Amino acid sequence: MKVDAEACTFIFSVRRYTEISDYYVNGQIREREVRVIDENGEQLGIMSSRDAQLRADEAELDLVLIAPKANPPVCKIIDYGKFRYEQTRKEKEAKKKQKTVEIKEIRLSPNIGANDLNTKATNARKFLSKGNRVKVTVRFRGREMAHQQNGRAILDAFVETLSDIAQVDKEPKMEGRNMSMVLTEKR
Repeated sequence: MKVDAEACTFIFSVRRYTEISDYYVNGQIREREVRVIDENGEQLGIMSSRDAQLRADEAELDLVLIAPKANPPVCKIIDYGKFRYEQTRKEKEAKKKQKTVEIKEIRLSPNIGANDLNTKATNARKFLSKGNRVKVTVRFRGREMAHQQNGRAILDAFVETLSDIAQVDKEPKMEGRNMSMVLTEKR
């Protein structure tokens, strides 16, 4: 079986448009009719995707499917490389403005001393002032499980110590052998 070299090059040259991201570009757009917006932001109306592609080729720009779920789908005639650059820049700006909130954990014992409790409360105060949430956990071991009310009293005392800066986000709850609650900074 002989393979024609010209036929092979033709097959590969048709596939010159590739998908780089979530957007369909140029030949990947399969919809019959699309609403077209030109490079200046003006609506050109609803037309077939072939006509839209011809307009984009005339302007030496790309046809990008912006809103595929709209009825009819919306395409824009733009420079795709510049568009992707703008999108990544916007995403980076949004990430800079995001504030990540960590959850710091403080572990207590049901028979903790008053001074140790104050030390742990001081650490929690530092965490809360930095904007973090604090998970306070009382771990019960062995026969301490029979005295869960002591653990609840320890958590209540801990909250009372931090009442000026913290509020309870999640009430104390038993999770296996641990009783835990979450504190956040008051606003």
